[in-house]
Amino acid sequence: MSTAALLWGVVAGAVGAGYCLYGRRQRAAIPLLCGLGLMVVPALIDDTLWLGLACAGLAALPLVLRR
Repeated sequence: MSTAALLWGVVAGAVGAGYCLYGRRQRAAIPLLCGLGLMVVPALIDDTLWLGLACAGLAALPLVLRR
């Protein structure tokens, strides 16, 4: 695992924790599940490009589905 992938994993995990807390407090399933995904995906993907794309997609999904 490269340093960049590790850093992106930490950032994605922090954003995922925020989404989980928000989803739990608002009783909203989509942010909660995306938050869990953002915390799990960095452990599964080693390539920095695919990790960034997957995390960006998961982070944007609640915003896109809300409208």
